[in-house]
Amino acid sequence: MLTDTQIRTAKPRERPYKLFDGDGMYLLVNPNGSRWWRLKYRVAGREKLLSLGVYDDVTLKAARDARTEARRLISKGIDPSAERRAEKATHADTFESVALEFLDRSGHLRTGTVEQLRHRLKTYAFPSIGKSPVASLTAADLLRMLRRIEAKGTHETAHRVRSICDRVLRFAVATGRTDRNVAGDLRGALSSTRSKNFSALTEPKRIGELLRVIDGYQGQPAVMAALQLAPLVFVRPGELRNAEWSEVDLDAAEWRIPAGRMKMGREHVVPLSKQAVAILTELRGHTGAGELLFPSLRSAERPISDNTLNAALRRLGYSKDEQTAHGFRTIASTRLNELGFHPDLIELQLAHRDRNKVRAAYNRAERMAERRTMMQAWADYLDALRADKRGKVRAIRG
Repeated sequence: MLTDTQIRTAKPRERPYKLFDGDGMYLLVNPNGSRWWRLKYRVAGREKLLSLGVYDDVTLKAARDARTEARRLISKGIDPSAERRAEKATHADTFESVALEFLDRSGHLRTGTVEQLRHRLKTYAFPSIGKSPVASLTAADLLRMLRRIEAKGTHETAHRVRSICDRVLRFAVATGRTDRNVAGDLRGALSSTRSKNFSALTEPKRIGELLRVIDGYQGQPAVMAALQLAPLVFVRPGELRNAEWSEVDLDAAEWRIPAGRMKMGREHVVPLSKQAVAILTELRGHTGAGELLFPSLRSAERPISDNTLNAALRRLGYSKDEQTAHGFRTIASTRLNELGFHPDLIELQLAHRDRNKVRAAYNRAERMAERRTMMQAWADYLDALRADKRGKVRAIRG
């Protein structure tokens, strides 16, 4: 029988050696100093070896307890190694573990999308079905979870969570963890949601009023700057709020958003008008010492939340049916088209996917000068609306 003193004083040698404790258990001392508990046993006439852990993470007493449990299984004709593999397989194939593996392999998705999926899974799915093996999940299990989400009145969220579960279970089928994607059985089982465009004020007079109201915003400087920049750059809200100072070149008057943060997965260049540069120059005095343009009040390492700009618009008196943060893109798209700017320029600046890859490559390479001109003309037009003037902007034809 071993003692703790014998184990602690055991010195490594040129070759591995064993210190026996009895009943098949020994401590393997390796030349690198590591010490592993091992149990030698026989099942169905075959000699096998079971690892009981590393000393001193596993104490002498804990190793003996593990030996006792293994011997109990052996006495019943159960192979403890096979039992351990089965337990690990069951644990590895829970919905939560498979979902996290699916997210880790989603390299084709932008970082913001992956984090959004992760947040929804952790908030809605994992507490309910996270510990369930994917192979034993039923459509009824999923539906109970989704009904609880619906009961809170968040029907759109329920549909989004079902969609995420569908993707996770399709991945589980493809990797051999389960034979069936039960989320597919729930198509049409949830209350329908009516798709709506992002609300936006597109009449010139209302746009001018909105800009003047934004200028009167009293609150966090970063939020104020984000509200003022949103109509000038008309990027997606997530692209705006996650902006980093390393991406902005005020001397060159441009903002380069990396591919990982873009919905289309490619770098996007935003030419900055003189008005945008002025806003950013002032903002740098408030947040320029950090990494983010628009840090949260709670932590300089995190950006303002998804809802911050919409909440600010609500405080300014605009309902969700009148104006949303995403609606600034609708304003720009609608008015720029009506003002006669070339549709290709507008689509390029909105960072929409061009299905003609050859034309898309040509446009990105050759039309930046025209886009810079358009962005400055757009900023000047907004200034005219802010001043309650119906300024005319000469369109670019191309």
